[in-house]
Order: sequence, then C-alpha cells, then structure tokens
Amino acid sequence: MKVKVNEEACIGCGACTAVCPNVFTFSEDGSHAVAKVEEVSDADKEAVNEAKDGCPTLAISAE
Repeated sequence: MKVKVNEEACIGCGACTAVCPNVFTFSEDGSHAVAKVEEVSDADKEAVNEAKDGCPTLAISAE
C-alpha cells in the first residue's frame, strides 16, 4: 500500500498523526501532515485506512 498526503488540502488538524504516528507526521513548519514512508507496512495498513477515513478534508490517499 502506498500513501500520500495532499498538502494543499491538508488543514493540519493532526487526526492522522494521532491515529497512525508510524506513518504520518507534521511538515517542518507544522502547517500540514506528511507521510513519513511511501510504502506502508502490513502492520500499519489498518491504521492508515482509519486515518484516511477520518481525514476531514480527504487529503489522504492510500492504494
């Protein structure tokens, strides 16, 4: 599974970083979330999907 954060859509609410800190963190300036990894491990797939589904701006894509 690959994951990306649309930086223009992200409002920096932090929901994804709370749900899946292994994959998501904040940008250096703290204005939006970024994916720490491009390829998600099997252990983190469920949490990534939860973060994706919970994103208020639908800024996370995972396939």
